[in-house]
Amino acid sequence: VQLQASGGGLVQAGGSLRLTCAASGVTFTNYAVGWFRQAPGKEREFVAVINWSGGSTYYSDSVQGRFTISRDNTKNTVYLQMNSLKPDDTAVYYCAAAATFSIRSGTVDPAGMDYWGEGTLVTVSS
Repeated sequence: VQLQASGGGLVQAGGSLRLTCAASGVTFTNYAVGWFRQAPGKEREFVAVINWSGGSTYYSDSVQGRFTISRDNTKNTVYLQMNSLKPDDTAVYYCAAAATFSIRSGTVDPAGMDYWGEGTLVTVSS
């Protein structure tokens, strides 16, 4: 299974970016896909997750209302549309896939994901 995240870059506060996670070597509809991020000196944290069909999504409180996760199963791709970006959103963003996931205390544990892609850096300037 290979996951490739792309779309990161430098953007001013208030701006937007769309990240893309392309999957290969897997029956894509067997997996939920999540986005996680890791800022310098901090632990990797949950951002958003989408189930296999795209019919169910969940977000961390910090991005709820600003970010939207979606997927196109015909293209084996998951997207993360990020609007109203803040400097605190600066991090390396990773996509990950899992056959199943659980939400506990408002978050998805990164340790529960089965496959990870390389990250893409998002930098939000103030």
